[in-house]
Amino acid sequence: MKSATGLSAGSPATSPRRTIGGLFHKKEEKEEEEEEEANGAPQKGKGLTRPKTDPNMSGFGDSLMKRGASIRRSLKFGGKKDKSGRQELLVPVSEGSAEERKEEKEMDEEEEEEAVWEEMDESYTLPEIPNTPLSVMQINKLVEMEVLEEAHLNLLALRQEFQQELEQCGEDSSIELSKKEKDLNLLYGDLRKKVNTIVRDSNSLPSRNKMLLVFVARIIQEEERRAGTPSGLQDSWMEAWREAVGEGVQVKVENVHLERMEQNASWLAAHLGLLGKTIVEDLESVKRELRRSYPPSFKVFSTYVRSYHRVVGQHLKKLELQVTELKDFYSLLDWIINRYKSERIMGSLSLQPDMKDESADLQLEGDHLNTLKDKYCCRVKEEIKSALKRIIDLENEEVWTDSKTAEKDDGFLDCQFHMDIWTIVKGKVSNSSRIDAQLEQKVITSCLQELKEFPKSFEAEFKRHCSALRPQPLWTEYHITYINCFTALQQHMEGYRDACPAEVEAFSKETKGLIFRLMDLLEDQFKEEVKPYLRRMMTRKWLTTDEDFKQLYSRTDLLSQHCALLRPPHVQELASRLHFHVTREYVGQLMKNNYSCKNRKHEKAASKIREQCGELRDLFLQDMKSTHEWLYAVGDDLSDVIQQKNKTDIKNHLQPLVEHYPDFSRKHLVAILNFRGLLRGREHQLILQRLTELKKKQGSSDGVDKSQVLFHDMQVTVNTDCLSNLPFSCLSFLLPDN
Repeated sequence: MKSATGLSAGSPATSPRRTIGGLFHKKEEKEEEEEEEANGAPQKGKGLTRPKTDPNMSGFGDSLMKRGASIRRSLKFGGKKDKSGRQELLVPVSEGSAEERKEEKEMDEEEEEEAVWEEMDESYTLPEIPNTPLSVMQINKLVEMEVLEEAHLNLLALRQEFQQELEQCGEDSSIELSKKEKDLNLLYGDLRKKVNTIVRDSNSLPSRNKMLLVFVARIIQEEERRAGTPSGLQDSWMEAWREAVGEGVQVKVENVHLERMEQNASWLAAHLGLLGKTIVEDLESVKRELRRSYPPSFKVFSTYVRSYHRVVGQHLKKLELQVTELKDFYSLLDWIINRYKSERIMGSLSLQPDMKDESADLQLEGDHLNTLKDKYCCRVKEEIKSALKRIIDLENEEVWTDSKTAEKDDGFLDCQFHMDIWTIVKGKVSNSSRIDAQLEQKVITSCLQELKEFPKSFEAEFKRHCSALRPQPLWTEYHITYINCFTALQQHMEGYRDACPAEVEAFSKETKGLIFRLMDLLEDQFKEEVKPYLRRMMTRKWLTTDEDFKQLYSRTDLLSQHCALLRPPHVQELASRLHFHVTREYVGQLMKNNYSCKNRKHEKAASKIREQCGELRDLFLQDMKSTHEWLYAVGDDLSDVIQQKNKTDIKNHLQPLVEHYPDFSRKHLVAILNFRGLLRGREHQLILQRLTELKKKQGSSDGVDKSQVLFHDMQVTVNTDCLSNLPFSCLSFLLPDN
């Protein structure tokens, strides 16, 4: 390489070690003074350790430093300005007394306060490339010691020399030329590594790298300009610069303090808060200082912003692997969707107006955000499921096991777990709505899907623990309580019908099914209790004593008291169903031919029917608010038929019965006449004939309201007396006149 440098290795004026040492001896002293100024006390220099230089070589160093100042001016580097605005030359610092150095330091401080760091121009003038490059070792040393402008110019000279030699040799390149090519590639590799390190650390040590970045930028510009020439390098220096910026951002992000979740329950929220603060402070530094070390075409601020978008997105994906709790999923989603782009971070006023044309959205991989939302919803479902199980367990521990009496709320039996469930669901939905509408929709769906299984789970546990209570009053109270409770829960969830109609409908179907089954059990229990008393209606004992009816009335009155504890609309539904049952069973005893009134006992029976039907009617319609007003007249209509003294008058009282109950038929009238004691005869047939006429006049029964059918399915005991069913025309020959 002697031929490349034109310098003898032993010459004291040209020795690489001494030349480089002389260049940086004063530079090192200047850096030490700046560090002393920053720290208030002298200390060892940070970063690279540079060797002290032999004082005898200061002459060559001074000349090289002056050449460096000339290079800075040619690159239009904005340095310190004096009060007249003239550019100050960067000259080596001469050694002197401590007092002189102190005075110079104070002057430098005053001038530094007045200095204006100007933004670099896009254009530049490349300094003169040396005719003869330094040796490989010298260039390498310049790179190591960050004399980048000098190193790059010598590399350009070496490239130029190599290109010329290559053109001269043609295809018959020598071994020495191959070695030179290898050295050139290694030197460029070292330069790129050094540039990468400087750029990477520039946002961590902006004051140290401020001047170096100017030369980094010009090197990149020059190499990008030469990329299209035959001697240009293949790899993009601009792209390498962007990668270095990204590496620096990654170091910043990874250095943000992160506690273990075992140490701090709010570990993630605390980390994200510090991360946001770090991002803002770093971008403020880029905006205020760092970007002024680059030409406008580098778009430094924009590059750092995009790097943060990408690096932070990758960082959050790693954090997600540690997240297990819903609150941490919430913190992560809220930070990504809301806080990151808010005025706290990317929308910060301190970053304006530079952020005006920049995207404020994180760069997330693929469908990562939706995946994160799905995980959030899965955790919501898990928490809802756990809460519902706990509610059932508490109901068992605090109510069923101790046979605790149900509580009243506003006069109705009720328990508060429907409010607990509603509060939990509202909390989940409200939190998700603060993130975004899509997540809110997903959370509502998740909650309702989990709630859909709750009615059956609750019912199974209730049956398992409380079946032994039947038929105690407490069993009835529990049923009424849970009918009210699940009705209220269903009404709460109706508020989400507009958002999730299918899920609300599915939950409503399950809830209504449970309510229906609970009411069926109440109804069946009452039917079972009154069954023996109803079966003894319209018998000889019934006519002579009121014992059975009193029991029937007592059970019905108790039902009325229970219905008073049932919230609408189920109180009317249950009362109406049982009103119909009791009326139908009471009247149905007339159809069984258990008793036939004789010796004018039909009048007493009719009076009793009218009175008892009236008492039951008042109990159901007035006290229990039954909706079956159409059953009101049945007792009076039947009594009017039964109580007639003269058999001939019976046919005149059939019309109200037929009008009120179109399903009343011939077989029902035969049974009533039998109960009255009119088993056969001419009047018997005339009465039946009158019914036929009324039914015919009334027309078809197809138009009858199916919800108001009382007699149609009522069982009638068949009379085996064949003559009683013969038509009147067949018996007319038996009359005296014939």
